[in-house]
Amino acid sequence: MNPAFKARGVSSDNPNPIQLMTNIIGVDIGGTKCAVCVPEGEGRVREAARWATSDVQGTLARIYAEVAALRPTAETVFGVSCGGPLDATRGVIISPPNLPGWDRIAICSELTARFGGRAYLMNDANACALAEWQFGAGRGCRSMVFLTMGTGMGAGLILDGRLYEGACGNAGEVGHVRLAADGPVGFGKAGSFEGFCSGGGIAQIARQRVAEFSGGSVLKTIAPEKLTARVVGEAAAAGDALALALWHEVGTKLGEALALIVDVLNPERIVIGSIYARCERWIAPAMQVALAREALAESVRGCEVRPAELGDEIGSYAAVAIARYQARA
Repeated sequence: MNPAFKARGVSSDNPNPIQLMTNIIGVDIGGTKCAVCVPEGEGRVREAARWATSDVQGTLARIYAEVAALRPTAETVFGVSCGGPLDATRGVIISPPNLPGWDRIAICSELTARFGGRAYLMNDANACALAEWQFGAGRGCRSMVFLTMGTGMGAGLILDGRLYEGACGNAGEVGHVRLAADGPVGFGKAGSFEGFCSGGGIAQIARQRVAEFSGGSVLKTIAPEKLTARVVGEAAAAGDALALALWHEVGTKLGEALALIVDVLNPERIVIGSIYARCERWIAPAMQVALAREALAESVRGCEVRPAELGDEIGSYAAVAIARYQARA
């Protein structure tokens, strides 16, 4: 088994029957890769198949073939994780920007028509929140907020032991919250949380700060279009002063946004993925200062901020987590 799929601190001494169900199948649909996944033991997920995403019909045909190889039954619960926009209630994928041509694909009804059982579709932020809650850094919590902090900034909310999706499924769109009157653009809004704290936003900040900076920095030797969060992280690891200042700025804005979340939702834990998980050592100090300054002290003391644990395999865990969650419902 791939070591990346080993249990992360989860005991299997007293397995929950639902967690060990062999009739749970996860389908992870991404812009670059797809996978069909199954639970293996209490705290593990195994990819039965993984392949590069191709055209719509070719990818769908591969999904159905790999699912068929697992011999699903009328009792099977399918979990499908995919980027939005989508209609989760109807199980329809609606033209995600990273999946060109996936226009109104009724993935859930197609799965149940072919194989029986039940199928559930969920946006990847909510699905990843379930994954970290069940398998990763959110284990043991009843109230947890998961922040994607990747190319964009989205959130999944676990409140009082349930996923909270809101009146029309848009709960957790924290990237749209405005943190400043002006600033980098994210989620179509200048000065937004996504603008300051996503991969796209950090690239914008880096280009602006490099143009303004009069000292020496390795970032000044890099073409503006190649300035990414990853490049800024590599420069920070080498001790570059401008890169470290950039992460301080990002950390401050992240802390200000977390203060809003902490004051409003009072979660036990906030789990942050992708960029934060890789760059925590440069982001966390300024984040903690801003969070302590802006939020209610008692709520801050009751909330732990952790990096996500599932790494690049979170999509596969997420697909299984959807099915496990719905099987309990």
